[in-house]
Amino acid sequence: MPDETTPLLSSIDDTIESCMTGPRMTHLLPSLLVALAWVFDAQQTFISVFTDVEPTWHCKNPDDTACASSSSPCNLDRSSWGWDAPIDSSVVSEWDLKCSAPALISLPASAYFMGCLIGGLLLSTLADSILGRKRLLVISCLAMSMTGISAVLSPNIWIYASMRFVCGCARATVGTCAMVLCTEIVGKKWREVVSVFSFVCFTLGFLSLPLIAYLCRMMSWRFIYLWTSVPSLCYAILVHFFVQESPRWLLVRGRKDEAIQTLKRLAALSGNMVTSSFSKLQYFDEPSCETGALSTMKMLWDRKWATRRLTAIMTVGFGVGLVYYGMPLNVGNLGSNLYLSVTFNALAEFPSSLVTFLLVGKINRRSSLLALTTISGIFSLCCIANNEIIPAKVQMVLEVVSFFSTCTCFNIIMIYSIELFPTCVRNSALSLIRQALVLGGVLAPMLVVKGREKKFWSFGVFGLLICCCGLFTVCLPETRGRSICDTMEEEEYKEADSNQSRNGP
Repeated sequence: MPDETTPLLSSIDDTIESCMTGPRMTHLLPSLLVALAWVFDAQQTFISVFTDVEPTWHCKNPDDTACASSSSPCNLDRSSWGWDAPIDSSVVSEWDLKCSAPALISLPASAYFMGCLIGGLLLSTLADSILGRKRLLVISCLAMSMTGISAVLSPNIWIYASMRFVCGCARATVGTCAMVLCTEIVGKKWREVVSVFSFVCFTLGFLSLPLIAYLCRMMSWRFIYLWTSVPSLCYAILVHFFVQESPRWLLVRGRKDEAIQTLKRLAALSGNMVTSSFSKLQYFDEPSCETGALSTMKMLWDRKWATRRLTAIMTVGFGVGLVYYGMPLNVGNLGSNLYLSVTFNALAEFPSSLVTFLLVGKINRRSSLLALTTISGIFSLCCIANNEIIPAKVQMVLEVVSFFSTCTCFNIIMIYSIELFPTCVRNSALSLIRQALVLGGVLAPMLVVKGREKKFWSFGVFGLLICCCGLFTVCLPETRGRSICDTMEEEEYKEADSNQSRNGP
């Protein structure tokens, strides 16, 4: 084993790069397949926008002046009004939640995000320690799809909320494992490409929901879960048979022979039968990181630089997550068409992914995050105005711009986080950062319901928090153009070398 201060990343990077340089680009196929997990991640995250929507209502007797003059049916006799859509088209109408407390109406969505939070904290380290990226991804997708199917059988709001909670626990590691795995089975040249493809897949999943919901608008909300959960089940089976484990993870776990076999398979996909560079892997004959389910968390907390980075990026992530998950739920408070508003929000993610793809190699992470969080906050605050001051159509444009800025922040945070932490703790760190994003999602549904009474509680709070949280970006180091590390010692060596270069001899 070499001295701890010797950087090891170049050996692994050179080996992986040599395996990926061939006449064919088919070596990208496993990575692109892994990225498709974000489609199902998005569907389960935003499905409540349509399944838990509050339907419109009408007076059964047009001559009933008391009913016609009322803005809410809660003070009317239940027999005097009815729903415009079939009663089972929404959770709210099927279980008669219209006049229930806001906490009960938002319970399923909040339970889902709470499950994401708890599941991420409990399961995130398994991808770095025991199970690995691929196995945890398969298990998570299977569990997410099965609980989605189980939600179809829910007889009441309590069972339904419980299923959403379990689904959130299962979903917590899907996006994280998928992004880490798809970037670790390609060379440096393609890392940013497959990262952006993950964001595109998330957008496709988000964009598919208005279409599915529109086709099921006169049917039960349960069909929406079937249309999203069954494909997820099939996807998990495909990943199990056609995707390899991360060679980087195998190497830092001391499983050199398995890593070599994986690299040979990836090299064969690109038409490259190179074997000479495998001799560089001798540095990892022994595990380079501690073992145990909680060892990666200990490694993060024992090093002040890692704790500082994690705290700062998680704070930024909380503000971004509040707006990212809250805006799609909040579009109904603008008074515009729900299907059209959600579609515009989903479409906003396409240019966001494109901007990320075009600029991620050219712009600094810190300054771009700071600028985008500020823009998002300002435009969100503008949506507080009454329709008489700013028309509803203009507010929808402002909301889409705010959401676009937040989507771009989300993309940069995910790429930034991969660069901030080494391989042996990367999945755990990224999972914690995603939990900070999800924590914003836990708070968002309650603010959205409160915002139906006064828009400040949704758009106003969204704008203020993302602006304040974005300021913590200044506490992070710049990582643009850096290669990623594999061990904590290597990251410390690179940080020390960077500080020495910046301060001079």
